[in-house]
Amino acid sequence: MARQTKLSTMSVAALFKLRDDVVKALTEKAADLQKQLASLTGEGTAKRGRPLGRQQRRSRPASRLKGRKVPAQFRSKKDSKLTWSGRGATPRWMKAEMKGTKLTKESFRIK
Repeated sequence: MARQTKLSTMSVAALFKLRDDVVKALTEKAADLQKQLASLTGEGTAKRGRPLGRQQRRSRPASRLKGRKVPAQFRSKKDSKLTWSGRGATPRWMKAEMKGTKLTKESFRIK
């Protein structure tokens, strides 16, 4: 082990050297641990030479249907202007019309 000294009595140059030594020691230890992990898991490094755990996040390709308009499948019994395509959450007008009645979502379906 290295000898212990008071940091407050060290010069700025000595503190910078100490910092560099610590960074170097930690880097070597991290590389050693990554090699051990790779040998245990049987895996090497990821693409582009990056160590395991730092792989880039892969994004999904955009859906072909995203942003397309879909024809309405449901229409309000009280106001024919209110329609719903069936995507997303149930609209408020449909919940309000179904409340307290025997109407179901299928009773609003456009034929």
